[in-house]
Amino acid sequence: MTDLHGCQLCPRLAAYRFEQKARFPAYHCLPVAGFGATDARLLIVGLAPGLHGANATGRPFTGDASGQLLFETLHKFGFASQPCSRDAKDNMRLVDCRVTNAVKCLPPQNRPSGAEIRCCNPYLSDEIAQLRPGSVILALGAIAHRSVLRALGLPQTSVRFQHLGEHALSAELRLLDSYHCSRYNMNTGRLNRGMFEQVFERIAGLLQ
Repeated sequence: MTDLHGCQLCPRLAAYRFEQKARFPAYHCLPVAGFGATDARLLIVGLAPGLHGANATGRPFTGDASGQLLFETLHKFGFASQPCSRDAKDNMRLVDCRVTNAVKCLPPQNRPSGAEIRCCNPYLSDEIAQLRPGSVILALGAIAHRSVLRALGLPQTSVRFQHLGEHALSAELRLLDSYHCSRYNMNTGRLNRGMFEQVFERIAGLLQ
């Protein structure tokens, strides 16, 4: 697999990164690697870096509006050392947890193409392969859900995405689903804090 930092596999995304670097010279504007121990028992998979969030900071969900609820919840359930992360140079530590995205590069309008999602999938497959037995993957949204299935070589129709859905992918790996903790989902009421915390209550029970 191509080195993530210098990845140019998706011409549209590589060009868009270059364009944003010209607009925002201080931004990371490179593929965003996962954050947290590679052998953590909880892997959280989002969609893609946000323009002024992970694309700027170089760390998943850091600086993104969606990261506010995610890190607050991770902290509440003991998976993060602090409830807020806006800069990759802060002292945030994840505890037995790793956060990543299905697509590692910023996509225009936050909408990666199907080909781009598939092209980036081997990176996610590598991350999943390093998880310990008994691990849990949390998919934030349908694209992340389908990307996890693809990364494991499972049929896309094998299990359907559903908020609070729980799926045994093997004897040693379980997939949980949640609506993405995006500002849009929160503002429209599709997801609220209580619903999101329900997911983590289940995760905490599984990882006891």
